[in-house]
Amino acid sequence: MNFVSPQNRDSESDRMALRLRALAHPVRLRILAALAETNACHCGDIVRGLPLAQSTVSEHLRILKEAGFIRGETAGGRACYCLDRAAVQKVAEDFDRLLAAIGREKDHARVPAERRARKNAEKGAERN
Repeated sequence: MNFVSPQNRDSESDRMALRLRALAHPVRLRILAALAETNACHCGDIVRGLPLAQSTVSEHLRILKEAGFIRGETAGGRACYCLDRAAVQKVAEDFDRLLAAIGREKDHARVPAERRARKNAEKGAERN
């Protein structure tokens, strides 16, 4: 994933931002952790595990579903959700690539740092 190329800037960056926003709430992280422990879970089971109203939990589930972390369907009048493990893995890989790109030092940034280190070493040698 190249986050800065012109053809990918909007779509991939927007998708990653949507997913990161979905992860930026402790309740949604707890929901994902609970779903990771099972193959499927009814919405009522999730609600019982949290100190929140059913409507609030449903909104968190909607956000997670929109971001692609979970899949949901209605069976017998009850909502049932499961973790999309492949989507979670893909986000982890994309995020690793993003962090690697952000942390990568460019040659032009390294040169001044090397110069500063050399000057500091020279100053230290002059004091001795």
